Amino acid sequence: MVTQPDSSKYPEILVSCRFYLELKLDDSNDAVDGIFLECKGFKSTQEVIECVEVTPQKWGKANKGLVRRTKIPGNVKVQNIVLRRGLTSSKTLWKWFEKVEKGNWAKQMRNGSLTIYDQASKDQIKFDFFRAWPTSYTITDLNSSSSDYEIEELEIVCEELVRNVEFPKN
Repeated sequence: MVTQPDSSKYPEILVSCRFYLELKLDDSNDAVDGIFLECKGFKSTQEVIECVEVTPQKWGKANKGLVRRTKIPGNVKVQNIVLRRGLTSSKTLWKWFEKVEKGNWAKQMRNGSLTIYDQASKDQIKFDFFRAWPTSYTITDLNSSSSDYEIEELEIVCEELVRNVEFPKN
């Protein structure tokens, strides 16, 4: 007889149509700074530095040293994060962008978190970001004859993105 594994020990696989994402900025007066249904840009890339050296060891019929290549990790680059949601009356994101636009970007660099919730509203994954500021704020074109939702989009630059390694408590 084959026994089924205990599903409570394994995290849920998040399906695209079954989640939402919460944005929380440090030093914010709001309980939640935004709820989003679309996000792109969760990407960190490790650059590769290639070191080349010539050793005194000769090989084959060559009369010069052996070339050795070593690849080592370099800088980590974090892609911009793009958050999209239906347009709301909240001005939190616009005010943050506006302060940066007016030349106050150094004071507006914020740490924060993006928490992904499942359909049952349980937090599943949390990403912390550091030294972030908005680089773009967009609202979709308005058309009174359309039945589509108006979309608000915020693109933020962050210097560091860290996935919280703790599994959520059930």
